[in-house]
Amino acid sequence: MRMRKKKHRDARFQARADLCFEPAEFADKFKPPVFLEIGCGKGGFICELAQGHPNANFVAVEKNLDVMVLAMEKAAELGLTNVRFLSADAKNLAEHFAPAIVGGIYLNFSDPWHKRYQASKRLTYKTFLEIYKSILIPEAKLVMKTDNQNLFSFSVKSLAENGFEILSQTRDLYGEGISDGNVQTEYEKKFVAEGVAICRLEAVMK
Repeated sequence: MRMRKKKHRDARFQARADLCFEPAEFADKFKPPVFLEIGCGKGGFICELAQGHPNANFVAVEKNLDVMVLAMEKAAELGLTNVRFLSADAKNLAEHFAPAIVGGIYLNFSDPWHKRYQASKRLTYKTFLEIYKSILIPEAKLVMKTDNQNLFSFSVKSLAENGFEILSQTRDLYGEGISDGNVQTEYEKKFVAEGVAICRLEAVMK
């Protein structure tokens, strides 16, 4: 379901413009490597991750400005100084990040694009993986979580065929009791409460 435009969204965005990602910051205090969450939603995951790792820098990428504003406001309320926000489509990431500058990528509950003809829109499709490879530093991890078993199967296959090694994978993160230290997203909390199995993998460039 499409989210309606937030009331006073543009003004709220401008009020938090200091949290927008600017590549020029790399020359000052926001040092690389940075860790990306592609599709940050309301910001629960990226904000908790930034809180838990105050010496690391994070960039939350979100093309839906209505939800990104909520994430920016959450980060501001928490007083976070190590997270920035970028309103962009994942297919354009190479325009915003220099080669070999990203220390890790998180894909949390991305749109599964159910139809076969929509496969090229999935964030683990080969064209996206080539973009990630261009900006990741050597041995940087790609971490993915989803509740969609078909997307997970597709992703495992796509990663293996396109220059990534799967380090670990599970189709039931909580059922297998290996969720210690896992940072939950808003969707994840809802799914876990409903008893939905959560898939998770970690992969690294070969």
